[in-house]
Amino acid sequence: MTEEQLTQRKAMLLQLINDPAYAPMKLKELAILFDIPKDQREDLKEVLDTLLAEGKIGISQKGKYGKPDIGSIAGVFSGHSKGFGFVAVEGLDQDIFIPEDKTGGALHGDTVLISAELKPGNGKRAEGHVIKVLVHANEQIIGFYQKNKSFGFVIPDNQKISKDVFIPQGKDMGAVTGHKVVVRVTDFGGPERKPEGMITEIIGHVNDPGTDILSIVRAYGLPEEFPDSVMKQVEAVTDEVNGKDMQGRLDLRNLQTVTIDGEDAKDLDDAITLSKKDGVYTLGVHIADVTNYVTENSPLDEEALRRGTSVYLVDRVIPMLPHKLSNGICSLNQGEDRLALSCIMDIDENGNVMGHRIAETVINVDRRMTYTAVNAIITDRDEAVMKEYEAFVSMFDQMKELADILREKRKKRGSIDFDFPETKVILDERGKPLEIKPYERNAATKIIEDFMLMANETVAEDYFWQEIPFLYRTHDNPDPEKMKSLATLINNFGYSIRFHNGEVYPKEVQKLLANAEDTPEEALISRLALRSMKQAKYTVSNTGHFGLAAKYYTHFTSPIRRYPDLQIHRIIKENLRSGLAGKRISHYDKILQQVAVQSSAMERRADEAERETIKLKKCEYMSKHIGEEFDGVISGVTNWGLYVELSNTVEGLIHVNQLQDDYYHFDEEHYELVGEMTRKTFKLGQPIRVMVLGTDKLLRTIDFIPAKSLEEE
Repeated sequence: MTEEQLTQRKAMLLQLINDPAYAPMKLKELAILFDIPKDQREDLKEVLDTLLAEGKIGISQKGKYGKPDIGSIAGVFSGHSKGFGFVAVEGLDQDIFIPEDKTGGALHGDTVLISAELKPGNGKRAEGHVIKVLVHANEQIIGFYQKNKSFGFVIPDNQKISKDVFIPQGKDMGAVTGHKVVVRVTDFGGPERKPEGMITEIIGHVNDPGTDILSIVRAYGLPEEFPDSVMKQVEAVTDEVNGKDMQGRLDLRNLQTVTIDGEDAKDLDDAITLSKKDGVYTLGVHIADVTNYVTENSPLDEEALRRGTSVYLVDRVIPMLPHKLSNGICSLNQGEDRLALSCIMDIDENGNVMGHRIAETVINVDRRMTYTAVNAIITDRDEAVMKEYEAFVSMFDQMKELADILREKRKKRGSIDFDFPETKVILDERGKPLEIKPYERNAATKIIEDFMLMANETVAEDYFWQEIPFLYRTHDNPDPEKMKSLATLINNFGYSIRFHNGEVYPKEVQKLLANAEDTPEEALISRLALRSMKQAKYTVSNTGHFGLAAKYYTHFTSPIRRYPDLQIHRIIKENLRSGLAGKRISHYDKILQQVAVQSSAMERRADEAERETIKLKKCEYMSKHIGEEFDGVISGVTNWGLYVELSNTVEGLIHVNQLQDDYYHFDEEHYELVGEMTRKTFKLGQPIRVMVLGTDKLLRTIDFIPAKSLEEE
């Protein structure tokens, strides 16, 4: 059935079902009414299933189709390892609970039709049951293979898929117990039947180096090799900037220019120039002109949009663009002429942008600097390093000066700085974790953050007022209910947060973090506040950025690794050259919404995959420390136990039954575990010494028990 036929048939059915005289009918009755022969009824069912998935019609428990209010609604099923699940329905504030015996064979991610009691009363969550699966989400599953005599089964890596996949004899590609495999599901099973499938790829044995990360790459559908059409286009790209490309550009090669990145960075997409005259700083943020090589609708462009972002896993980078571009002609390498798109800002001593210019430029980086070296100059005043970079010291001092001014200005308006450490995992050559530690920010990393933020804001404000189609990076105000929950939690630590007409302003969150600074619970308060926020996303309308307390914000500074930056560079350049009008404005109006949705989705996928690889390596690392003791802090309290975070960012669980000195219950009001007899309490932020009890690499969990030394004190 063509798209056009589907649209016509949907309209025809909707017209019938919405007619006041229509009485709900079964599939067979509708087929007879429309005189559809038996061999074409599958087409009718496809149209009805599409309308059900869109929520435009409903189906009763007896299988009769009617208006959406006849007792069924469509939504997306989220599974749980224990078998039950929840269904998220568009327009409903709360998910609907689906008991284990009422999931109807649905697997995590499936679009399902459910029957639910939407007004349960007593403050309880609505409960329902799955009538049918409308769209299966798991055509392939990654997991651990276990072989029996004449068959096998695969335990999915994704714990939210609670059913094993049955593998019949002859469908296992010769896999043995312990192999990580990719399974194509051939039969999704049902309420009483497991899914069935065939193995299409053996990733490797669970103990082989790299198999664990590769399993995550496959599970998230992350791209690996670039298509031939992309590599063919890349072959034609020159290794050096040619004179033709430089024509008509602002030549900034005479300015003292530096890049500042991590030691192991290879894709250098931002460079800085800075000077000061009569109390005014002229800050140049120069971004690699990737669009000069990635032309619209070319194979490179289509692949970059499909990927959306580079993905940074613990042992590898899956780049958005091939290395020849990202590490070559598009990387602002020292001593090489490079094309850039520059935002040059005049900033006064109060941090106000007095004027700016966005221009296509040619630059040449004088020195490739590292955060470590710059920090040694501006913070430690290390004499040897200062001598090595003598010609640049005064510029770095000015950078520190300006960055401090910009940060103070942002702070005054209420910008929130979540300054808790990210995780850095050090691996050996076989991919085994040698060390796990917090990734520390220093004064040099903050300088680059401050300058990039300023450029992003300046570009966003410029294009907002030009009323040109654009992509913005937006962050909506938090949900008031989540902020009320946060207020309850932090009250246990003696903190409070003020509401203004039911809303929380960014400045209030900023004050909370400032009050918690240098306390044992600082990281915990930061995390709780962050979890109460909404996710930032890409949008075509500029609705502001809550976390930054910014009216205008976009992503302009990383076109090598983020598609939205690449997209707005294209718009900016076209506007600079000839102005946008008529057809081109319509063109961007047409495509930008999809670019925003795709980019936001790929960003979430990348974040989740990155988190999973870190969890995996943390688990592997702690498996070498079973029986050892560590100091930690309680980072979560639930009715099943205590989550404890160690100073190296590793988090594990003390199950409630491991607290053997008493019987503990969960006090929901104060978010603490309380001993029935001793009245001893365990609460958020409390220091605790733990011993590593065990790890589960498949589940990616770490179990702790309270250290005996704690009991004896």
